[in-house]
Amino acid sequence: MGLTSETTVYVMAALAAVCVALLVRWWPRFARQGLTQVLARLAALGVTQVVILAAFACWLNSSYQFFGSWGELFGRVETAPVGVTQAGDLGGAGSVNGVSVRGALVQPAGDEQLSRVSGLPTGPAAVTGRVESVKVIGRRTGVVDPAFVYLPPQYFQKAYQRQRFPVIVALSGYPGSIFNLAQHLRVSQTAGALQKSGRMQPTVMVMIRPTIAPPRDTECVDVPGGPQTETFLAKDLPDALKSAYRVGHDASAWGVMGYSSGGSCALQLTMRDPDVYTTAAALSPDYRVKDDPTTGNLFGSGPGRTDRINGHDLMWRLKHLPAPQVSVLVAESKHGERGYPQTQAFIKAVRAPMRVASILPEHGSHNFPTWVQEMPPALQWMNQQLTFPQDVVPRHHKKGAAVADPSKPGRDPLRADGPEPTPTATRSRPELRR
Repeated sequence: MGLTSETTVYVMAALAAVCVALLVRWWPRFARQGLTQVLARLAALGVTQVVILAAFACWLNSSYQFFGSWGELFGRVETAPVGVTQAGDLGGAGSVNGVSVRGALVQPAGDEQLSRVSGLPTGPAAVTGRVESVKVIGRRTGVVDPAFVYLPPQYFQKAYQRQRFPVIVALSGYPGSIFNLAQHLRVSQTAGALQKSGRMQPTVMVMIRPTIAPPRDTECVDVPGGPQTETFLAKDLPDALKSAYRVGHDASAWGVMGYSSGGSCALQLTMRDPDVYTTAAALSPDYRVKDDPTTGNLFGSGPGRTDRINGHDLMWRLKHLPAPQVSVLVAESKHGERGYPQTQAFIKAVRAPMRVASILPEHGSHNFPTWVQEMPPALQWMNQQLTFPQDVVPRHHKKGAAVADPSKPGRDPLRADGPEPTPTATRSRPELRR
């Protein structure tokens, strides 16, 4: 039984019901005086409560896909073999946990999670678009991360067969999952509706989780001696997508967005790696990465620790480093979310050539209903910032694939540069003003 399967949920629920029934039936036997009876009562109560909590946890995980497998729950994560090194090289053979690799950095994945998502495109791909379930293999980091990729209808139409497309990477929060992005944040459904109505240009949407070493929360940091999350998202992921899809090769066609800690990652990636991502939308983000029980020690020790901490403090970067040439959007509710003062401080700290916009509704919470409401204006704003690629796929290249072209190396984490500032304003509804 898979961790996220309905069978697991039903079995745990039935087991909890049996425990409650047995507790009620046997309780009179435990009601007598004596140490043995007291210990029996405590054990019966403890076992029943643990099973009830486990059943509830299984249901919650099945609904939100925090952990996709038993291995992830216990910290066993998939890794790619060292031999997978060349983006787009289909010559070498190999395998990743039994899946044929042959050098490709994007592999087909199972549709178990995707089949549970409502509102996905149905019908001919050239009419409705398509969502693919894949695994992205990091040739530098050895990470294997699941992803959903939404391809717009134009991607399959003859008139666009040599055209590259802009791409937006959507990041889940922690622990999060790609299922949350597809089902609860409704990334592809919202983008598809906006594109169909002409309010958004045809764009490839990539839904991926930044939790590459579950259950650890790495906050998109390259941990010294540990998971290299920033390298995976800023180098491996773009390389893999460019090797498998017709997406733009210039940073002006690349944006990243996310909610909660995924929003924090979006800001971090854009400000630290502006030659990879030039646009970010962050829904309810934090502006500083710090250690906590879920992260462990993110910055290592020794003389470089302070620099690494400062490098991931966005307020510190705005004060001490040149502003990067990027555009960012931040969203935070005035009432109902605790991060509003920090968001206001961040907006005020941004200076040219960096640009900032905001979505600041009067009321909201740190939850999906609020973020779903903010998604359409956030995506429309990102659409206005991203450049539709002018380069095309060469005529001799295979239809539907991208030319292998490793992305430009990311900039030094403490080096940045930066468009004219955009004034921000607020409305009582989550609509965007620039």
